[in-house]
Amino acid sequence: MIQVEHSFLHCATGGTEIRLCVESRYHCRPEKAYPHPVANITVSIDIAASLDRVWRETADLASHAQWMADAESIEFLTEQRSGVGVRMRVATRVGPFRTYDEMEITEWIDRHSIRVRHVGLVTGEGVFKLDANQSGTRFTWSERLTFPWYLGGPVLEQAAKPILTRVWRRNLNRLRRKIESVTDPS
Repeated sequence: MIQVEHSFLHCATGGTEIRLCVESRYHCRPEKAYPHPVANITVSIDIAASLDRVWRETADLASHAQWMADAESIEFLTEQRSGVGVRMRVATRVGPFRTYDEMEITEWIDRHSIRVRHVGLVTGEGVFKLDANQSGTRFTWSERLTFPWYLGGPVLEQAAKPILTRVWRRNLNRLRRKIESVTDPS
């Protein structure tokens, strides 16, 4: 019996590759390795509000669809709504493309960061980081996303990176307008 499977392995260069394996009764040996495209995207914005005010908005995961234009809806898959272990499914739309982005919160440091692991069609890791600065708070959004080779891999990565960068910059501008339009009680 021959079974074809795929697995993800991290390369020494920090990338990821897909190995197609032919499994015999006794072992699975790599037949051919394909580079797996990874998009690293980081956008930042300064918000004229206290770190506490920006954190309150960032920590309210249910409200993210209000300022993220690409997030149509957020469905929680756990009873928990904050902290490590929260799982959610986000209906995502970028232009004509729609998918469900399933993610899990893997790090939650109050007033500093929220890290997620994406486990849907596009996989990877993202983090929101907050840092107090002279103008208020610096919000940095970083993503490391992997795109499936069967959807065009490198071509999709090259096309998606500038589009997602623009979308997420607009999202951060929407968040800034939302926060700055309300008087900061802290």
